[in-house]
Amino acid sequence: MARRKPWEVDDELWVVIEPILPRVERRVRHPGRKRHPDRLVFQGILFVLHTGIAWEHLPQELGFGSGMTCWRRLAEWTEADVWPRLHEALLARLRGADVLDFSRAVVDGSHIRAFKRGSKTGRSPVDRGRNGNKHHLITDATGIPLAVTLTGGNRNDVTQFIPLLQAVPPVRGKRGRPRRPETVLGDRGYDHDKYRRLAWTLGVKPVIARRGVPHGSGLGTDRWVVERTFAHLHWFRWEVRDDIHEAFLSLACSLICWRRLKSFR
Repeated sequence: MARRKPWEVDDELWVVIEPILPRVERRVRHPGRKRHPDRLVFQGILFVLHTGIAWEHLPQELGFGSGMTCWRRLAEWTEADVWPRLHEALLARLRGADVLDFSRAVVDGSHIRAFKRGSKTGRSPVDRGRNGNKHHLITDATGIPLAVTLTGGNRNDVTQFIPLLQAVPPVRGKRGRPRRPETVLGDRGYDHDKYRRLAWTLGVKPVIARRGVPHGSGLGTDRWVVERTFAHLHWFRWEVRDDIHEAFLSLACSLICWRRLKSFR
């Protein structure tokens, strides 16, 4: 059997996605052209996400619809908050399968080059002042992405520490109260007592390396999982427009969650 291509959506994943997508009823009078099927359009979006091809160059012979159709549907679904809801639904399935480990969470930031300017770009201090974005990520103890944010490349990691903690949804999937991380690990970029106090107010214990202290804290043995997730995340392509960039980030996190769920079955 031929190996499934990464943009091909299997029936199991579609069962999760389809109920989240907004329903669009055709008008009785003057219905116009019938909408291209959502499943095919979603696969077109995944094709662009995986290959980095320009929207206008999406091959018509694949049957996914035109690149503009896929882009408009992506914008429509982004406006309807489909991607955070999909990510949350997959996290619930991971928790139900006893795959999530909330004993600790790990945070980190990573720069990427931005060749065009946007409201969430900035001169990167680690890339000789070139224009860039920064992805800020929080994962569970095993590297499963829990939340991600986007800023300009000039933003310090610590500025996204609390927004990341607040962005982690209360994950369901089992009877009882939804779960959140108990402890959060960070490197010296998050060393600020103000943010430690704010983390405590959210009910999360901060374990953050101190500046000026020699290496050897031992946190690296637990923090490496977030670097691995960044490696997976940066296999995907990114958009110039901030809302589409953030949509792709959330969708990429969902795909990583789905792969992890499939690997434990």
